[in-house]
Parts: sequence; structure tokens; C-alpha cells
Amino acid sequence: MIRAIVTLLAACLCAAACSPAAQADPAEPTPASSAPVAPEFVGIERWINSAPLTLRGLRGRVVLVEFWTSSCINCIHVLPHVARWHETYAGHGLVVVGVHTPEYDSERSASALQAAVERFGVAYPVAQDNDYRTWHAYGNRFWPALYLIDQDGHIVYRRVGEGGYAETEARIRQLLSDGPAHPASRE
Repeated sequence: MIRAIVTLLAACLCAAACSPAAQADPAEPTPASSAPVAPEFVGIERWINSAPLTLRGLRGRVVLVEFWTSSCINCIHVLPHVARWHETYAGHGLVVVGVHTPEYDSERSASALQAAVERFGVAYPVAQDNDYRTWHAYGNRFWPALYLIDQDGHIVYRRVGEGGYAETEARIRQLLSDGPAHPASRE
């Protein structure tokens, strides 16, 4: 039994370490000219701390999309950094949106999510993505994962996992100081 568990664990670690995403730098800045357009928030069951948001409605703002789940210790470690960025930069044009995509069935409950938001002091908008529709639209595979979206709606930076806080904040500051690349293209 133990040998089977060890073999399975080794296979999982190898699969994670050998995946193309794991081989890439966890912080991936992308030039705006070649950056993909960020997908809309889809399949969101409910919003906490906000009326429903759309990326189209957020054009002209820098958006940080944070995929997290309430039982993930790595996500819990990242939350204070994201909260600080929200507090520091919201007045300068940053919008933080937490997309809560559950890993376990117990995380699907609206009341459990509300309790987690309160317990962790999350003051920014949180979208409950129980059916993984926004998760899949982004092609996401990891908790936590951060995506920075420029004022024109393009994903220009991605960070997977803990760490890289100074680099992520520097990228936020850069995007906020850059302003919209093509103001006439926004609707």
C-alpha cells in the first residue's frame, strides 16, 4: 500500500515538474503587442463584495485576476499580498478580482466562501466559479495563479504559486504608470 502511494506521488510530482507550464518561468511578462485578450468572467454563480463585473466594463483599468481556493495554504499565503495591492493601488486604477474556484466539494458552499472572505479579510470583489468556467476560459491549472490585465484588456503577466511579490508589484506599478496603450480603442 505504501509503495503504491509513493509511486503515485512520484508520478504526480514528475507530471507537475515535467509539464510545459512548470518548465516556464512562473512569472511570465508578455509584451502588450502579442498578449492574448483576457477572457470574460463566465459561469460565475455569485459575486461577493461587488455587483457582477465584466472585463469589458473594466477597460481602462489595470485588473489583477487571482485564482484561489479557501483551503489552499499557498493561496492563503498570497492573500495578504493581494489585499495590500488592492488597498494601495485601487485609487490609482487597479481592480483586483478574486476568482474562487473550489478544489474540494466543501468549498462550493456560498456560506463557506462568505465565511472565508470574512475570515481572511478579503475586501475586493470575489467571483464564485464553482463550475470552473472562468478557470477553463483562462486555461488555468494552478492555485494560486495571478493574471495581470492591461488597460486594453490583454493578459500581460502571469504568476503561478507563492513568491515573486516584488516583481508582481513592480509590474502593477508599471502598468498603472503606462496608462492605456490605445485609448481610442476602448468603448
